[in-house]
Amino acid sequence: MSITLHDIAKTLDHSTLQPFLTQDDIRKGCDIALQYDTATVCARPGDMPLVVKLLQGSDVKPCTVIGFPHGAHHTAVKVFEAQRALDDGCQELDMVLNIGRLLQGDEAYVQDEIAQLAQAAHARKALLKVILETCYLNDEQKKLACRLSEAAGADFVKTSTGYGSSGATVADVKLMRESVSEKVSVKASGGIRTLDMVLSCRNAGAARCGVSATVKIMEEAKERLQNGTLTSQPLKAVENGGGAY
Repeated sequence: MSITLHDIAKTLDHSTLQPFLTQDDIRKGCDIALQYDTATVCARPGDMPLVVKLLQGSDVKPCTVIGFPHGAHHTAVKVFEAQRALDDGCQELDMVLNIGRLLQGDEAYVQDEIAQLAQAAHARKALLKVILETCYLNDEQKKLACRLSEAAGADFVKTSTGYGSSGATVADVKLMRESVSEKVSVKASGGIRTLDMVLSCRNAGAARCGVSATVKIMEEAKERLQNGTLTSQPLKAVENGGGAY
């Protein structure tokens, strides 16, 4: 099937989450996102005022992370962090669920926390994505996390922070897509550095991919377009991302 450069770009959440990034690095990240017209720039909470300013008037949305990267903050802290980001102009929130509580079997806690974040986001017409950190979960726990996220009102379920022991896999994307209804989308993230991995995740059901290798991916896409090999199918099947960002 055919695919356009715009289709690929709007699959990408351009990630600028590394702890060592300076404000100049954030500016460069926004320039990259604007150049290729990605879906969002996903930056750290403290970067939101700058990111919102730089993206103003464009079709690239500001996105941030909540309870990142471990998910073990107090729920009230996550809600405050979300509200502050929304006050700054953020339009998409990627929250880390409380992994330890999920592993403990405290389903009510996990669902209630997600519901509070979903309510905060939706009250401001923002989207909520729930990061499962799949590397720490077995398949049944991944399915459970997806069900709890949907019941709580999340808009997306997302594979990884990019800072766990491993990142996105095509198998996890398929499993997550099968574990939620069409009301909920799936985002793959963590170690996605090639166009083939993006295409593989799209074909498995991902609507978004979190990447920091946007330039490499989009230049691969441009090269394939020029030589007539750009399709929705990867040239080489890929199953796993490359680990952390």
